[in-house]
Amino acid sequence: MRVVLAEDLFLLRDGLVRMLEAFGFEIAAAVESGPELTRALAELEPDVAVVDVRLPPTHTDEGLQCALAARRARPGLPVLVLSQHVEQLYARELLADGTGGVGYLLKDRVFDAEQFVDAVRRVAAGGTAMDPQVIQQLLSRRAADDRPLARLTPRELEVLELMAQGRSNAGIAAQLVVTERAVAKHTSNIFTKLGLEVSDDDNRRVLAVLAHLDRER
Repeated sequence: MRVVLAEDLFLLRDGLVRMLEAFGFEIAAAVESGPELTRALAELEPDVAVVDVRLPPTHTDEGLQCALAARRARPGLPVLVLSQHVEQLYARELLADGTGGVGYLLKDRVFDAEQFVDAVRRVAAGGTAMDPQVIQQLLSRRAADDRPLARLTPRELEVLELMAQGRSNAGIAAQLVVTERAVAKHTSNIFTKLGLEVSDDDNRRVLAVLAHLDRER
């Protein structure tokens, strides 16, 4: 699996390269700036991009803007974002096209190599890998004044957050200590209340929910 990595801090970039190579990934390029990232994504066509939000030369949203442009040129390009903070606008824009293969992790909440590598593989396979804090902020911002979202029960909101992390019904059931049948019922209720068609594709349904919330912004 070929990876393009963008991180401006040398020690972190080098550490990520060594870790990914240890787990069998091929590092197609490890770059430190937005222009380098743009060239690498266009020329190398990696299986997945792992991108820091803030890169030179602007140190604002350079990394994510490059990734978004690359996804427009190559729809569905898997992108895993690493950030120090929850950038709500950026996260919503990344998720809004609903094509899958997206992730958003907070650097200080990645606690071990296997957790990170699992997220990279999941995103590369077309799935989602969202930090719970990212999802919580995306959803809670709208909960007070969004009538469709306000219709959800506290348990349904819990299920929705876990769905947005990319978890299957079995994974949600294990987390909440309920049956898969109960999770399926909650999922059906969520889609009905949000006006979305039910889908058996876990990753696609998560993106559909988040894209729906983004369009209601």
